[in-house]
Amino acid sequence: MSETTDFRVEREALERFMKAVLGRAGADEASASAATRALVTASRMGTDSHGLRLLPHYVQALQGGRLKGVPRMRFERRLPATGYLDADDGLGHLAAYSAMEHAVEMAEQVGMGAVAVGNASHFGAAGCYALAAAERGLIGLVTCNSDPFVLPHQGSRPFHGTNPIAFAAPVAGEQPYLLDMATSAIPWNRVQQYGAIGRELPDQVAADAGGRVTRTPGEVAALLPLGGSEFGFKGAGLGGMVEVLSSMLAGMQHGYRLLPMGGPDMASPRGIAHFVMALRPDAFAPGDPFPACLRRYLDDLRAQPGRNGGEVLVPGDREWACQAQRDARGIPLDSANQAAYAELAERLDVPPLRPLS
Repeated sequence: MSETTDFRVEREALERFMKAVLGRAGADEASASAATRALVTASRMGTDSHGLRLLPHYVQALQGGRLKGVPRMRFERRLPATGYLDADDGLGHLAAYSAMEHAVEMAEQVGMGAVAVGNASHFGAAGCYALAAAERGLIGLVTCNSDPFVLPHQGSRPFHGTNPIAFAAPVAGEQPYLLDMATSAIPWNRVQQYGAIGRELPDQVAADAGGRVTRTPGEVAALLPLGGSEFGFKGAGLGGMVEVLSSMLAGMQHGYRLLPMGGPDMASPRGIAHFVMALRPDAFAPGDPFPACLRRYLDDLRAQPGRNGGEVLVPGDREWACQAQRDARGIPLDSANQAAYAELAERLDVPPLRPLS
């Protein structure tokens, strides 16, 4: 999203608005708080496609019956380091945060913990949940499947979802190392976001109904896997790996068989699956060398010469810089999101967001 918009809101105001809207749509306190935490975290770091832009969708899914606003999630610890969470078709944000909390508790006890999550739903940005582990001093890994948006390498119709991978690690004295990536060239929400603001897509990220590369959001029928039309076997392979970790460990159907996120059926649950894992760094090599080793790695990486005056960044650097800027200047809403939020406020009788003066 462009940072030139004049409509910016305070983080706290956005949080209050989201919680109020989700509550009016039927979400209980835990569900509304978890979704708000994830959406605001994503938008503070500049990922509005998986942040504030998604609020209207979750409202529609709650009101349509696809999502339970008051789920009865059930966790079963299967072995000392493994467990299964039945999300009961609730908001995916609550499911993922809850699963990571269980994984962290196991990791603190036995060195690692992994949880498969079934009967879940879309959870926004996967990095939010890996970050939850890093904030506790642990390494976090998160994957999730989704309905088919992405062409297989050399395929003609979508098969995999955008199937994200997120990885976070604690760094002493600074923000965590944070990688959050789709296994497609871009996420589907980015296509919708660009279409809403009339922006052209980059090359080699999306295709039309004939499988031809297109840069026009309105023509997009599928995404290309990471690597584009020539090297997409890499992204396709990673997408399959995510599917194995997510749907198959949880005993759910794989993404090709899922109902589409965008409807038209907003009454039937989709059965998305997540996978979360937490690792306790000091449970591995003797003497706990992890902090010093990671510090040397990051220092050496950032010290590498840039090309054409550019700067070599560590995963997360760009996001943390954006977060600092948005915390200071406010979180921007583009024209499409301004209209969507005004409509929610009026329809659900919630005080509208006001821009910073």
